[in-house]
Amino acid sequence: MSYAAVMMRNVVMIAPFPVEHTMKFVRAASELDNVRLLGLVHTPPTGPDVNRYDDIVYMTNPLDKQDIFDGVELLAKRHGRIDRIICILEALMVPVAEARAKFGIPGTKPAVAHVFRDKNAMKNALTDAGLPVARHKLLGSIEDGLSFASQVGFPLILKPPAGMGSKATFRVSDAQALERSIVGMRVNPANPVLAEEMLQGREFSFETITLNGTPQVTSITHYLPSCLEVLENPWMQYCVLLPRDISGPEYAPIKEIGVQAIQALGLQNGMTHMEWFQRADGSMVIGEIAQRPAGANITPMNAAAHGIDIWRAWARAEVDGELDSPWDRKFAVGTAFLRGMGRGRVVGVTGWKEVQNQIGHLIVETKLPTLGARKSGHYEGDGRIMVKHPETEAVKQALGIIVRTLKIHYSG
Repeated sequence: MSYAAVMMRNVVMIAPFPVEHTMKFVRAASELDNVRLLGLVHTPPTGPDVNRYDDIVYMTNPLDKQDIFDGVELLAKRHGRIDRIICILEALMVPVAEARAKFGIPGTKPAVAHVFRDKNAMKNALTDAGLPVARHKLLGSIEDGLSFASQVGFPLILKPPAGMGSKATFRVSDAQALERSIVGMRVNPANPVLAEEMLQGREFSFETITLNGTPQVTSITHYLPSCLEVLENPWMQYCVLLPRDISGPEYAPIKEIGVQAIQALGLQNGMTHMEWFQRADGSMVIGEIAQRPAGANITPMNAAAHGIDIWRAWARAEVDGELDSPWDRKFAVGTAFLRGMGRGRVVGVTGWKEVQNQIGHLIVETKLPTLGARKSGHYEGDGRIMVKHPETEAVKQALGIIVRTLKIHYSG
């Protein structure tokens, strides 16, 4: 009989804001067997989720480690020993791990959380393990930057060492732009910036559910086009694609590299999301890896591709250290993100009827832009359409129809 079946567990879920993406994971955790779900929140859920937690402690500053410590201590006084602390937010992984260590709670340790969060430490660890990563250097001055550029050439990519995904990431194309950026970012030895060679080629991601240090489920996603190109062109409608068949030799090397990366970084249980590139010569290189569920709608796309409750799978891995069953990839799935040229508020969306007429039978999720809403500054844009089909080529064609046909119009 499993541990989950014989006793009630006190599980603290740190979920500061009740956005829909987060609440899917909260709901899954609340529905596990013999779990008393205790929330650390800044803003409580409302509507159907108002009673989702068995108890709540409010946080003043969700990013403050002491707020987390105090909240866990208070919940322990109310309910007894805390068995797990769980969270999906990358920015909180280190303080959550520190809270586990402080209270003697199983789960990812601070050193592991740190190496996932600090991109420079991560890349150093992967390099030490003999894995292919972009050449990189932590810059504390203009001189550091020019020295690195002399070794790898331009363009370079600059990003904060503890950045999340592609956020706050940008390229510099010459020495003058590099100097301006270092000055503008107030870079110094105490406030460094991470510089990397710019990886060229096709961009993908590699997702896992990992148990006891070994990935039990893996998935691969195509970015069409690359993440950086999308960030640099906020008008561009772009797609992500999960091909149905990832069993062939094309993907075998990255599966091996991905497993080695997780083992090199020391993760035991949880979800991971790794960005990687395939260069023109076919070689593969790791961009970076995160200890969290994937964004860009990839998590629900995996649910649709495999026909499983992926949020429950995350909760089972984090709380129970178990996986319900093997996964069978039944469909190819893709998402087109809806963005457009211009600024201001959304005043119209054209092409939707044409899209429905051509591929309506493939659409499984639709979030159209809201008329009157301000243009989103988020990389996912103002809406999305998700499609699925047993054949990958049918999904590719459907995504092409969406991005060519559906247009967003703004007030300015």
